[in-house]
Amino acid sequence: MTVPCSTTFRVTAMSQPFVFRTIDLDGNTIRTAVRPGKPHMTPLLVFNGIGANLELIFPFVNALDPDLEVIAFDVPGVGGSSTPSTPYRFPGLAKLAARMLDYLDYGQVSVIGVSWGGALAQQFAHDYPERCKKLILAATAAGAVMVPGKPKVLMLMASPRRYIQPSYGAHIAPDIYGGAFRRDKTLALSFASKVRSSGKLGYYWQLFAGMGWTSIHWLHKIKQPTLVLAGDDDPLIPLINMRMLAWRIPNSQLHVLDDGHLFLITRAETVAPIIMKFLEEERQRAVMHPQPTPARTNG
Repeated sequence: MTVPCSTTFRVTAMSQPFVFRTIDLDGNTIRTAVRPGKPHMTPLLVFNGIGANLELIFPFVNALDPDLEVIAFDVPGVGGSSTPSTPYRFPGLAKLAARMLDYLDYGQVSVIGVSWGGALAQQFAHDYPERCKKLILAATAAGAVMVPGKPKVLMLMASPRRYIQPSYGAHIAPDIYGGAFRRDKTLALSFASKVRSSGKLGYYWQLFAGMGWTSIHWLHKIKQPTLVLAGDDDPLIPLINMRMLAWRIPNSQLHVLDDGHLFLITRAETVAPIIMKFLEEERQRAVMHPQPTPARTNG
């Protein structure tokens, strides 16, 4: 049963105002943030990466067209949301997201999912096709049926330590994120400083959500126009996985960037125009032109 929201406040992140609300859904306290936009554009719902609180995507959101309304939230067990007593699986999280949209009075949205959130975005697009106008998958894969990253990197990802201990997160960032994090040490420190941990249990619950999960057998049923974004130096999710998504999803396109796993953050100014162009494109329908009428001859 949904209990009325009790907290609403406005925070300015860089130049754009975000309206934060804390709502109760199914016994969970869910922290949401909305950057208001204009009604002529379909709002964009963001599914963030594992352990990542919503503040981490603010640089990306601020690079998008200010007319685009953006909805972000902390999944249960992350950031400012409560940790549930039992874990969710991806279908349950997709249902929770749909109920959150109902509560916040949104109908149809476009969806972007990053890394772990990309799996949730696939699930949402599949389970709620009428709610999802367009789909953007960034640095993600089809779940259990994937080409894994390097074992050392996966071992580092299996622990929530980088979110609980920011200095450790900054130390290992070049190895797990690649790309710009290898070249600029200040990026890792800046990223780590924005982390807001809810503790170990929520992180393990997120790992459990994807355990054994795969979308490979129903990707062909995703009919939404889909943009797949990939970095060519991604130690966590090798590029071949994004190629597989683009191959299996019928109405998709792939765009590869010269960066690592977190290109949405490190290359926000480059990625944002690509995403805006995709969101603003009207779906091209096949046009059947009538056969030309043969010219009459006077005889």
